[in-house]
Parts: sequence; C-alpha cells; structure tokens
Amino acid sequence: MQTHPFDAFGTNLFSQQVMKERLPFPIYQKWKTATRKEDALDLPTADAIAHAMKTWAMEKGVTHFTHWFQPMGGSTAEKHESFIEPGDYMAISRFSGKNLIKGEGDASSFPNGGLRATFEARGYTYWDCTSPAFIRENVLCIPTIFVSYNGETLDKKAPLLKSIDAISKQATRIVNLFKDKDIKQVQPMVGLEQEYFLVDRELFHERMDLRNCGRTLFGALPPRAQAMSDHYFGAIPDRVSAFMRDVDEELWKLGIYAKTEHNEAAPCQFEIAPLYAQSNIAVDQNQIIMDVLRQCAARHHLACLLHEKPFEHVNGSGKHNNWSLVSDDGQNLLEPGEKPHENIRFLLFVCAIIQAVDTYPELLRMAASSYSNDYRLGGHEAPPAIISICMGNYLEDILLRLEKGDMGINPTADAGALSVVNLAYVPKDTSDRNRTSPFAFTGNKFEFRMVGSSRSAATTNTVLNTIVADTLKQIADELQQYKYIDDIRKTSLKICRGIIQKHRRILFSGDGYAPAWRKEAKERGLPHIPYYVYSIASLTEEKAVALFERNQVYHRNELIARSDILYTEFINSVHVEVKTLLDVSKKSLLPALIKEIRFYSDALKALPSPHSFYEKKVNKLLAVLDRFHTRYHNLKHAYLGVRGLNDHQEIAYYLNDQVVVSMRYLREVIDELEESISYENYPMPTYEELFASVDEAAACKK
Repeated sequence: MQTHPFDAFGTNLFSQQVMKERLPFPIYQKWKTATRKEDALDLPTADAIAHAMKTWAMEKGVTHFTHWFQPMGGSTAEKHESFIEPGDYMAISRFSGKNLIKGEGDASSFPNGGLRATFEARGYTYWDCTSPAFIRENVLCIPTIFVSYNGETLDKKAPLLKSIDAISKQATRIVNLFKDKDIKQVQPMVGLEQEYFLVDRELFHERMDLRNCGRTLFGALPPRAQAMSDHYFGAIPDRVSAFMRDVDEELWKLGIYAKTEHNEAAPCQFEIAPLYAQSNIAVDQNQIIMDVLRQCAARHHLACLLHEKPFEHVNGSGKHNNWSLVSDDGQNLLEPGEKPHENIRFLLFVCAIIQAVDTYPELLRMAASSYSNDYRLGGHEAPPAIISICMGNYLEDILLRLEKGDMGINPTADAGALSVVNLAYVPKDTSDRNRTSPFAFTGNKFEFRMVGSSRSAATTNTVLNTIVADTLKQIADELQQYKYIDDIRKTSLKICRGIIQKHRRILFSGDGYAPAWRKEAKERGLPHIPYYVYSIASLTEEKAVALFERNQVYHRNELIARSDILYTEFINSVHVEVKTLLDVSKKSLLPALIKEIRFYSDALKALPSPHSFYEKKVNKLLAVLDRFHTRYHNLKHAYLGVRGLNDHQEIAYYLNDQVVVSMRYLREVIDELEESISYENYPMPTYEELFASVDEAAACKK
C-alpha cells in the first residue's frame, strides 16, 4: 500500500512528541520547565536529552551533528562533527550533554562589527532548547545562539529570544491585570509568507549578474511580461509543480506546516506560506524554507532567486511578516471579537502597537529592509517606504470615536445571502485588505508587508517585539496602581484616548501608492526614508540605545557593531554589483555591440551605392556606442571616487548617492543596446528566455 506524504510529517524533527516518548517523564518535565524560563536546565538533564537525541538520530542513519546558528550576516552557519569516538579497539558513538549545550566557533571569522578582533577568536554556540533539533542531509542540526567570549551577542537569534522575553513579561502583566485568567506567558506568533523566483539553472549560470548579485543588472522588458496579469494564481507549470511537491515533502518531514503555494504576480514568481508558529521557531523555519527552496531547485535543474528585485519592470518579492500575540492558554490578544468597541483589552493592545510604531518608525524601516529591498519598495508591488498603519475604516472609526469619548458604535451587520451562488452564510470581514500599507491590521493580526524576501526575519521581529514591549511596560506601570477591575478598565480607555490623540498621524487606510500620500505624510510629520542606507543610523541614536538597553535586548556596543555590519554589507553589495556590471560591459556587451556594427557596416560597404537604411542603422548603433562609452566611464570614475573615503557610513552614502545612480544610467543604455542588436549577437539569455524557462515545453526545447 502506497504511503501518503503526510505520513512522514515530522519524521526528521526531534519534536516535543518525540521527546515525550523517548525521555523519562521527570527529564521531559525539566525540559518543559526550562522552555518556560521557570528553571535552568542542569547537566544531568542535558545528558539524558543528548543521549535520546543521538539514539533517535542514529536510528535514521545520522552520523554527524552540528550547532546550527544565524550569524549577523543573515544566513545560517554550521560545523559538522561526527558522533564517532575511540573505544576499546573499536569506534563508538558518543554525544554528551556538554556537546549538546555548548560548541565553539571562530567568532572573528563572522561579521562582528569590531566586537572580536582577529586575535580574539573565541565564540560560543549555546543550545536554544525552545527550538527543536532537526535532521538535514544526515546531519543532526541543533538550533543555537552565538555569543562572544565576553558575552556579546554575535547572531540574530539571541536578541530575538531576549525580545520575546521582554514582550511576554509586559503583555502577561497587562492580561493578568484584567483578571480574566492567570497566565504565565504571552508568545508573539508569526506567519511568514515567502516569495521567490525560479529560472532554468543553465540560463542562470549564463548570466554573471544573476550568479554574482542575485539580480539582473540590465535587461529590456520583453513583449509579454506582467502586462496581461495572467500569472497570479494561474495554473502552476508542471515543472514547478514537481518542484513544489519536493519542497512540501521535505518541509513536512521537518515538521514545518507548509500550507499555501501559488503563482505570484510576476512571471516566474511564486509564493510559499507555512502556518503560524512562535516567532523564534517561525524565523528558524523560514531560514530552513529558504535553504530547502534553493536545494530543491537545484535538483530540478532550476535556480531559486530570493533577491527582492531580480528583474526590472516586474514585481519584486517580499516576506510578509504576520504578527500577533497569543497567551499560554490560547487567547489571541489581537482578536477584536464581535464587538471590538467594547473589547477594552483588545483596544489597549492595539493602541500600544500604534504608539510603538509611531515612536520608532525609523527602526522598523531599517529592520524590514536592505539595499536589495530598495529596488522593490514603493512600486506598485510593495508598500512605500513611509511607515503607516492601516486599521481598516471600521476599526479606525472606532479608534477616532474613542479619541472623542464617543463609544456608541454599532458593529457592522453580517452580510446577507449571496444570490449569485445562492449562499446563505457569507462571513464578512471588518475591513478590506490594503496591500499598499506597510503595517496593516488583517482581522486578528498585523501584517508587516515591507520585509524583504532575502532577509532574515529575526531583526524585524526583534525590533517589533521590543518597541511593543516598551509601550506595554509604560501602560502596565500605570495600570498596576489600581486594584479594582472597573478602575483598570476606565484607566485603560483613558490611556487609549491619550494614545490616539498623540499618535493618530500614523493611521492611514487610503492608497499608499497615491502621489498625494507622500505630501500628506510629510504634513503629518511622518518620516520618509527613501533609501535603506539612511535608516541604519537609527540603530545607534540615543533613543534606540535607551530602548534596547532598558528592555535588555541589546547593549550599546552590540548596536554599534550591528550598524557597522549593515554599512559594510551595503558597501560590499554595491562593490560586487559595480565590478560585475563593468566586467560584463567590457567583456561581453561591448564586443556584441561592435559585432553588430561590423555586420551592418560590412553590408553597407558591399552595396554598389549607399543605402539609407543601412546608414541609419550604423549611425544609430554608433550613437548607442558613444552613450555606452560615456556612461561606462562615468560609472568607473564615480566608483574610483570612493578611494578617498574611510568612514563606513560616509562610503555607504557616497555609493548610494553617486555610484548606484551611475549604475542606473549605464543600465539604461545597455537595455537600449539589447533592443538594438540581433538575438544572434546578444551574448546572454534575455528576459524573454528567462521568463519562459520554467515552462516544461520551453525547457525541453532548449
């Protein structure tokens, strides 16, 4: 009998259920207590868990283990070590609690922003017992944090865990003040929608810009691209469908609830979305998903592009961060209920989020983005770079009435029967979806749509958790002086009213793409940071340092280090792009243009008398050559200008304002060059070929 793919769900995950089955009950209970931060995990308990983990893994053919961590560069890292140890004239397997809890890596070899010098190499990985171990490629992967010898965080997971503790503590205080139930924890829950592109792997390797940069640095729009709007939710090509099945089955084995997959708006663009998970686990799972997408693509002779804007002129990719707060007894604190205007606790949490976002919009702009995301934000595909909150007209009306002290609001009536399809029950949402909003309330959660597809979502959620925790602390401190629930409810409404009065400028449910919004946002005093590089400075402003230190998420030196890493990352990204563009221009595109000119020149010379068509064609190509030559050297000259600069921030600003602009000008003439010469002479795959490459018939024809 053929097995169903669901039967293999979680087989490669050392899940809570597996631990419950394989561990003595007292050991399991100690682990549960440790995950709730009620007690520390001792070495004998770790030894017992390590033994069970090793036995389980080896039964599945695993030979190695690794401490799987997330350095500040944004990807994942691992060092494989085998279970093998010398015994009495034979090899034995051993994996101790010490091996499980602690590992060591070279901290000076990873991005550290000056926290570690070359001669200060020690860095340690420590087991994150809240995130389950898993098996990939016959290796047991143990999620860990990464810290320096002196204790500074060198990764993205450790600050995220600290931010989760911060928001849990403050949200728990407020829930318990309302005396509904006595809870111990509130978890930020996250659902991450991952967009990506697929192209044929052979064509991918023929484009140096795709290989080096993850995006095309030039490319003319083909006759048929996105204009017909026929790709979104369209029939999935057979080749992609086979790839998606492979991805799903791999993720299901890892216990990841891969739920949704479909064609996205642009040609060759797709999306995968898992079910919600605790934010730490959701971030871990998203890192795994990106890795699985790349590996499965290679098996199907495809290349997976996670860059936010691989192709000009069509939609780019994001990673929508759906965020909510859920108590340990299952209450979603952002669930408005049937009468949201009477749900004071819901209104209080919503207002806390409004205050947090309006107080720290620059941090959110930084945390959601990157150099590559700049090419996507603000187009008719992604929200603008101006942070605003869309609550929907219905809830926004409630908040604005609350501001005035008017709570006489009737909930929206249920929709009646839908006569077209004869449905008696049609559930109605309290608001429409606003895809132009960076931060939108979508029923019982907030969707942060700015996050770039290539980025780790750890920093995004670290910032979001921390700024909301900070506001919740202020509210909890004010409410805790009251003993009676009536006083707490009255004071809560007063707090909400004050927040809306002060922060209503951040509320906007209109069209974020409309030109008038930019002007209105400026009049409201909302910051507009058009380029990511100018948001990095927000990390080290005194307001941000004080925020992170009082919530015990980052220390000042850790923020300075991260700022330096982000500037360096930006600089290196631009360096690679410029060098690639200049190299391809000189060695491939210029010879192609010369070859085309020679063809028409030779044809003109072969004619007995001058011919106007050939003369015009040669002159047009020569004009393109002149513009190409000028802009090539303009870019080269602008790029050389960086040599006199030393400060990372200064270099990054110069590259953004001078060099990236020059790259754009050179691209314009290269795209004109592509449209001017024949397919025979053009030296690399065009957008037309790349967009068609995931189609099975097109791939077979190649």
